[in-house]
Amino acid sequence: MSALVIDGHPSPESLTAALSRRYAEAHGDAVLLTLRDLAFDPVLREGYRGVQQLEPDLERCLSLLLTADHLVVASPVWWASTPALLKGFFDRVLLPKETYRYRPSGLPEGLLPAQSGRLLLTSDSPRWFLAWTGEPAARQVRDQTMRFCGVRGVRTTRFTSVRRADAMRREAWLASVERLARRDARRARALADVGARR
Repeated sequence: MSALVIDGHPSPESLTAALSRRYAEAHGDAVLLTLRDLAFDPVLREGYRGVQQLEPDLERCLSLLLTADHLVVASPVWWASTPALLKGFFDRVLLPKETYRYRPSGLPEGLLPAQSGRLLLTSDSPRWFLAWTGEPAARQVRDQTMRFCGVRGVRTTRFTSVRRADAMRREAWLASVERLARRDARRARALADVGARR
């Protein structure tokens, strides 16, 4: 099933970028979006008071989001959040009435069709420290962005203490994300088969 992998790191030399590439390659049916290579203004100039025309790159991204069966977001954790590039992308492309809407009751309804998702987070901090902080970056992206827009079954994978990791450790992480991608592809196919039988 089709997957959309969003690499939210500004540097192509980052671990996040390497993990994104390896995941997309191993999945077998994935499109890799490297946000640093897109031409768009990450600032929502008027907030939600007006319409800010989408650039061609963002129009393509919105189209991909509206057709992906599986959504993957890869990001470093910076200051307990995500890079401005990724946040600006969300601000611009996750449009009301396109990716979510509000019901008459006032409750939100996600409109993205993805039946599954994965959040890949890298952090220089150790795992225990992320748990101690309550993991605001994970909660924001997984719960308040992906799930808010309708992506179900989002799993989070963390790569921590990155600053201290040697080449062997990094290669082990790349191998593990490759296995995750294959497993996610099998899971997505199974979900599609169940849906087709209904």
